Amino acid sequence: MAYPPAIKLLIDQFAKFPGIGEKSGQRFVFYLLRQSSDDLLRLAKLIMNLRDSVTICMTCQNYSERSPCTVCSSQSRDHGLLCVVAQSHDVSAFEKTREFKGVYHVLGGTINMLEGITPDKLKVRELVDRIRNPHRPIREVIFGFNPDLEGESTALYLSKLLKNEPLTLTRLARGLPRGADIDYADEMTLADALKSRRPIY
Repeated sequence: MAYPPAIKLLIDQFAKFPGIGEKSGQRFVFYLLRQSSDDLLRLAKLIMNLRDSVTICMTCQNYSERSPCTVCSSQSRDHGLLCVVAQSHDVSAFEKTREFKGVYHVLGGTINMLEGITPDKLKVRELVDRIRNPHRPIREVIFGFNPDLEGESTALYLSKLLKNEPLTLTRLARGLPRGADIDYADEMTLADALKSRRPIY
C-alpha cells in the first residue's frame, strides 16, 4: 500500500529510532492520526522544547534540568562511590533499585571499534579528571556496563587506565546474564548485582 507522503515521511522518521523498525513506525503514525489536534500540538511542543529544557550536568555528564544535577548536588549521596555507566538511561535503571547511594558518571557509550567508537569519543577524560580531583576524593569506581563484548572491552580499558589510581575498581556481579541490557533488568536483579560486586584487581 502506498501511503500519502505525509504518512510515509513520518514513518521513515520513526523508523530511525533505536529498536524501532518500519512496522513500529507505522503503528506510531496511525496512533497519532487518532489523536486530537490539541494532543498533537502538545506533543509537538514537548519535542520542540526538548533541547532547550535539558542540559548536561558538567559533573556527571548526565542529562538534567540544571548543572550540577540533583544527584551530584545532593549532600545525602556518597560522593566517594562512583558508578560509571554507558548511557543516561542506565542511571535511571540503577536509581529504580534504590540500592545505590553513590554518584554516577555517564560515558556516552561503550568502546566499539567496528562502529568507530573509540575512547576519545567517550567522556573518559572527564572521568579521569573527576577521579583525580583532590576536592572530591573517590574511593571506589563501579563499572556498571552491560555484560556484552562492548561493555567488557570498556571495563577492561578503564581498569588498565585507572589501575594506578588510589581507589578500588569493582564490576557488577554476574547476576546479570551475559548479553543482557541493564536498561531491561528488573530492580531485584540489578540490586543483587550491585550488592555482589567484586574487585577487578
